[in-house]
Amino acid sequence: MKRCTHCGLPETHETISFDADGVCNICRQHAYKKERVDWTANKQALDALVAEYRGKYDYDCIVPFSGGKDSTWTLHYLVREYGLKPLVVRFDHGFLRPNLEENVKHTIRKLGVDFMSFTPNWKVVQRLMLQSFLEKGDFCWHCHSGIFSYPMWIAIEKKVPLIFWGEPSAEYTAYFSYEQAEEVDEKRFNRYVNLGISADDMYVRLGGAVDTRELKPYSYPPLKALRELNYRSVCLGSFIPWDVKKQSDIIEKELGWRGDQVENVPPQYRYEKIECYMQGVRDYIKYIKRGYSRPSHLVALDVRNGRMKKEAGQHLVEEFEGRRPPSLDLFLEFVGLTEQEFLEVAMSHQVSPYVHDPAKTEAGAKTADFDRWSRAGAMARVDAEAVLARWRARQGTGR
Repeated sequence: MKRCTHCGLPETHETISFDADGVCNICRQHAYKKERVDWTANKQALDALVAEYRGKYDYDCIVPFSGGKDSTWTLHYLVREYGLKPLVVRFDHGFLRPNLEENVKHTIRKLGVDFMSFTPNWKVVQRLMLQSFLEKGDFCWHCHSGIFSYPMWIAIEKKVPLIFWGEPSAEYTAYFSYEQAEEVDEKRFNRYVNLGISADDMYVRLGGAVDTRELKPYSYPPLKALRELNYRSVCLGSFIPWDVKKQSDIIEKELGWRGDQVENVPPQYRYEKIECYMQGVRDYIKYIKRGYSRPSHLVALDVRNGRMKKEAGQHLVEEFEGRRPPSLDLFLEFVGLTEQEFLEVAMSHQVSPYVHDPAKTEAGAKTADFDRWSRAGAMARVDAEAVLARWRARQGTGR
């Protein structure tokens, strides 16, 4: 596969392209971010935005929150820098890890903020996971959609028009760039978040198997209601430079936030994706589809930020990428698939020119908290077989 001559990301990375020097557009965006963005003016714009909304509502803003590094930094910055009174809103995707829960409790108590958490119907989540895995090779539709849509419904319900998210997508992809103003709106939701499947689409694809009311948390609120609220939904990283390593160090020191071991992620990145015990499966699927996963992404960030040479990073990639995560066994129980069926589906979504060879897969190591992860609620095999049969029929395989 062709790879960026600077950061090493492959041509199968979403939205990637290369210039005449073989450097990818993501690296060029980071150069633009460092060299051409007027961060002083952006910070002044942030000051003005905060001043416009401060003190006029029950809460100054809403902060969508997972407890991971980015949302924790966002909350910390807004409270410590501006003294805001936020409403912290969490969409519980169903796979929160023990250390993450401790981090959340510690953070909200340390900062002194109001916190609300929503956990959707697990039976519906299972169906959504299976359906989106079959359709897109990504079982996280419920998580992507819920995290970005549910806080917007709360903004309307609580009449809090200002919503602060964390990093802009330009940090990692080219759906938007640092040359554009990236509003976290319905256009971005449909372009970047929901895999091209709306809640209405999902209802049809599930064959009416769930009540339409169960899908509301995954749908974006009507634009009319948001405009009546006079809403602004923005990324903090559009106003201040984003650096996950530096920010993770700060929240560790000032909030006692703790990183964690993540399946098939090098230990020096203990701050990365610690909130979900299905993260290893998500990364494994990405490797099957695209021939790379999280270590390549993390190394590329360090190369761009001058903290690592590409050649040194390649050793980490070779050591950690592509291993079978122990959490796969839990995922298969949750969605009712066999491992062979899982591979069949994942490999049907491969991105050319990568071709996956399952025979070369080695086993990954368990994390220290693996035995504490919930195993409750396996999906009925008969239900999964029926859904898989319909998918195969549409694929034309009939197997």
